Amino acid sequence: MSVTTENGSAAFARNAGAAPSTPPDTSRLTTVSLDDKYTATSGAIFLSGIQALVRLPMMQRLRDQAAGLNTAGFISGYRGSPLGGLDENLWKAKKQLEAHHVQFVPGVNEDLAATAVWGSQQVDLIGPAKYDGVFAMWYGKGPGVDRCGDVFKHMNHAGTAKLGGVLLVAGDDHGAYSSTLPHQSDHLFSASMIPVLYPCNVQEYLDLGIHGWAMSRFSGCTVAFKALADTVESSASIDADPFRVEVKIPQDFVMPEGGLNARLSSIPLGQQARNQEALMQDYKIYAALAYARENKLNHTTINSPNAKLGIIASGKSYLDVLEALEELGIDEQMAADVGMRLFKVAMPWPLEPDSVREFAQGLDEILVVEEKRQIVEYQLKEQLYNWRDDVRPRVIGKFDEKGEWVAPRGEWLLTSKADFSVSQVARVIASRIARLISDPVTCDLIKARLSFLDAKDAVLKKAVNTPFRPAFYCSGCPHNTSTKVPDGSLALAGIGCHVMATSIYPEMNKLTTHMGGEGAPWIGQAAFSELPHVFQNLGDGTYFHSGYLAIRAAQAAKVNITYKILYNDAVAMTGGQPVDGLITVPMMAQQVAAEGIARIALVTEDLSRYSDRSNLPAHVTLHDRKDMDAVQRELRDVPGVSVLIYDQTCAAEKRRRRKKGEYPDLAKRMVINDAVCEGCGDCGVQSNCVSILPKETEFGRKRTIDQSSCNKDYSCAKGFCPSFVTVEGGSLKKTKTGAGKPGETDNFGPLPEPVLPGCDAPYNILINGIGGTGVITVGALMGMAAHLEGKGASVLDMTGMSQKNGSVTSHVKIAKSPAHIRAQRIATGEADLILGCDMLTAGAQDAVSKMRPGRSLAVVNLHEQPPGTFAQNADWQYPTAEVRQLIEESVGGADAADFIDATKLATALMGDSIAANLFMLGYAWQKGRIPLTQAALLRAIELNGVGIESNKKSFLWGRRAAVDVRKVTQIATPSQAIIVQMPQSLDSVIKKRVEFLTAYQNAAYADGYLTLVKQVRDRENTLGLGQKLSTAVAKSYFKLLAYKDEYEVARLYTDGRFVEQLQQQFEGNFSVKFNLAPPLFAKKDAKGHLVKAEFGSWMWRAFKLLAKAKGLRGGSFDIFGYTAERKMERALIVEYRELLAGLLVNLTADNLATCVELASLPEKIRGFGHVKEAAVATYRKDKASLLAVLADGSKHAA
Repeated sequence: MSVTTENGSAAFARNAGAAPSTPPDTSRLTTVSLDDKYTATSGAIFLSGIQALVRLPMMQRLRDQAAGLNTAGFISGYRGSPLGGLDENLWKAKKQLEAHHVQFVPGVNEDLAATAVWGSQQVDLIGPAKYDGVFAMWYGKGPGVDRCGDVFKHMNHAGTAKLGGVLLVAGDDHGAYSSTLPHQSDHLFSASMIPVLYPCNVQEYLDLGIHGWAMSRFSGCTVAFKALADTVESSASIDADPFRVEVKIPQDFVMPEGGLNARLSSIPLGQQARNQEALMQDYKIYAALAYARENKLNHTTINSPNAKLGIIASGKSYLDVLEALEELGIDEQMAADVGMRLFKVAMPWPLEPDSVREFAQGLDEILVVEEKRQIVEYQLKEQLYNWRDDVRPRVIGKFDEKGEWVAPRGEWLLTSKADFSVSQVARVIASRIARLISDPVTCDLIKARLSFLDAKDAVLKKAVNTPFRPAFYCSGCPHNTSTKVPDGSLALAGIGCHVMATSIYPEMNKLTTHMGGEGAPWIGQAAFSELPHVFQNLGDGTYFHSGYLAIRAAQAAKVNITYKILYNDAVAMTGGQPVDGLITVPMMAQQVAAEGIARIALVTEDLSRYSDRSNLPAHVTLHDRKDMDAVQRELRDVPGVSVLIYDQTCAAEKRRRRKKGEYPDLAKRMVINDAVCEGCGDCGVQSNCVSILPKETEFGRKRTIDQSSCNKDYSCAKGFCPSFVTVEGGSLKKTKTGAGKPGETDNFGPLPEPVLPGCDAPYNILINGIGGTGVITVGALMGMAAHLEGKGASVLDMTGMSQKNGSVTSHVKIAKSPAHIRAQRIATGEADLILGCDMLTAGAQDAVSKMRPGRSLAVVNLHEQPPGTFAQNADWQYPTAEVRQLIEESVGGADAADFIDATKLATALMGDSIAANLFMLGYAWQKGRIPLTQAALLRAIELNGVGIESNKKSFLWGRRAAVDVRKVTQIATPSQAIIVQMPQSLDSVIKKRVEFLTAYQNAAYADGYLTLVKQVRDRENTLGLGQKLSTAVAKSYFKLLAYKDEYEVARLYTDGRFVEQLQQQFEGNFSVKFNLAPPLFAKKDAKGHLVKAEFGSWMWRAFKLLAKAKGLRGGSFDIFGYTAERKMERALIVEYRELLAGLLVNLTADNLATCVELASLPEKIRGFGHVKEAAVATYRKDKASLLAVLADGSKHAA
């Protein structure tokens, strides 16, 4: 579409249009710096919506200075997605902000921050001021706007300072991607008479921000600024000129006596309030309208001399309309020919009527395109209501012409639910425009475009069964432990990371509430519920924000509740910021004690922190975190309010601080002896940790620890199993076969230069990955590289809650100039490249919907990272084949998709799995799938300033793999032969198990195994039924015979293989400790389960002696053989033999499947102690139901 009107950048700017389109300019490669986004005052700069909000007050100060004013800036608010990273960016820019006299003071909560902002407008009313005025900015997410209604209304009516001004930045989340409800702040602002500005892209964050403060000064109103996730989380190249916007002050507006700004008043309060209301309704809101009119904030962008259809849109929706017109092939000339007009609204409330009247003249119909509930549409209808019937256009938007309030309900046109797509908008425009067109050629053209849309949308109906990758707690997260409650109890969830507990531990965590209301629902439930008590999870950030008052309310109501306050020393959900003020464990303990709470328990990961107890109230009891369950059992019986403070630092924060040397990094790691491991998954149940991965072996699925993501929480060792070993001292051996030394060259040889794709039409790249693995960096590098080349780029990161191990997606658009980019999201079927850093995310519905055969190409990482839910589902299977087939089919065949195990290769080459993303980028670039030069990408890596050499090297290895993957694999893992996995024959399965059982006991024991398996084989052969039953028996009977008693565990530690495993993994001087619970003398916990303890290196000698004593197994001198567990294991062997005898007699082709299922059941008997007992109970139940099926089948056969 060749619409040459501005892309959302305003005609109200001095040099209207988007950021300047500069030809590719190699000089930028050397002149651009990261500081440009805050320091440059000319040319183009690349920044995100968040960074634009940081830059904005500095620009205002420069403009004021140029006008001879000495002003200062003040910023306060409270974080929350999509504005989660704003405070972090403000802290980082502290030096630049202070140089521009801008002060940033984060708020304890949203309404106190808003009150501080209000105060900044009254400086000169209380005495002499240091500055001519203070321009202020408040920020908060939609729910923060909800809770600030009172202060916003008061501030707006009281008025702003004449040379100050207030901008209220509301982070709106229309699709509830990171919120407990979708939210739209427009209606709340309008209820407080606050004008609303709605920018459509990053450039408008600066343009409309300047207008916002100017309007606020002129009208005395605070001005709202709608920051949608699509714009605030996107990045683009924009014009750096702080004077590009020309502010025009209306000369024809008649001011009342005393003006519209804040003033002191000594008249009685009631009269003062009525005066403020009159000033607002008679003048201030009209002054805001006069400003909007004078500066043409709302204006026509596409016109037609004989227009019949008008389209009105604002913010994101305006860009959706531009893209929809492009999809329909409607350019400016065609729009004029068919009679269509487009009106862009930058101030949706109040809607300026003069520009609307001018736009609406002569139209038959106006289509209003806006997400969520009507804000422009209702005002438009009101403004046109009194027009004569013969000239008044029909208005449609959310509903068709039948209207909204018809029975049984209105017919949706553009729904207010969630957010909508470009193709939805295109269809509605096409259906309305079809009525205007008489020219058959144009009709056919639009019909063809619509059928193309239909073809693209067919992908949306495709059955996508790829398992979801939900947001999940980080490896070693304290929430994994703190949100658990004892059996028979219930916890109420909180917000932030605590709300995730409702999906991670749904049986323990129910319901949620708004921030700061934690525990208050129970006040309304306690008298009417049969539950005697509840727990309430509460984070230290929420406690400091407003949760403390909820504890006071529960104490006043005398309800039975235990507050579990997690002190994790960071606001974890939004990026690990510090709490906004001083808060320590002793302070919290003293505060709740001062409220009269008599029972306070402090549970900690490190008791030595409290060796000096002088700061703690005397009645606080101190406990190690391993006693968490017992402490909770005690507290639930305490009448009234009790408090448990759980002290464990946020795992992600520990990792960040360790990298900077700010947190102790103990030379202590957990290792699993996979030969001992039973694959029962209890370590996952106990720790809920995403660093515990499946390991497929000859003898079934076991577990291994991903040492590069492990945050050293050690709670996995609580899993009831002797396979966990603590390694102290030494360090991990990291293979870095490809890292090389700085400046060193290897002899890999030169690589061919790829042919890069063009970007005359925007080139769309969808990046998919796992939150927290650095995947967002890839999009940021591409965006910066495009900026360095003078191209246009838009990078939109869809993270939300998924930043915690969930699915994260970046929409990257690269065009020949910034003016060629419209909507930030990639539309259905419009991806040119799918860069799948995670296979599950690349095979999810959202990604598949962007693929189209003939257009899309895919580069996908084959690494099988299970979702967090694997911790609770030991048998979860990664659907590699299905997902691969789905992706290949969606891009039009195997030729359009490349699959490579980037994580395995990059980790082996560079020593860390984080290298996989840059490896993927290099691979895709070498394949000719990224329209950016290598020079620009490498310079972007340098500007990013983190791990520069290793990132460049990872990129290079990715390029090399695209040319010769076999050679790269040999360099990466030289000791591993490249084996083609062949299905195992039954003979080989049996042979390996005979060898194992001989070592386990003796040859006679192995012969007994062989004899039974042979019986089954012979019977199956005689009946001509294949080998399925024999294979099941070969595996299951072995499993029962090789039960892991004390002798076997000792043998598996001392046969040499585990020592070899340790030597491959670690270097330097290290010692090991064993985590065991010997049944003869281990303690028991409150549930009656044995408790593990650490045993030192002397256990090697004990194990060697035990291993030699295996001949005692099962005999009268076997002291371990008398325990209930060993008796049960021996009984299971006898039972299984009896079961098989019965099955073989009645075996037929009809009941074979059931017999195989029965014979395979022992595979699920896994674990040790109480875990194994529970597995056996399930086994017996399943066995009984299958035998009933078998008996039923025999009856029918008879």
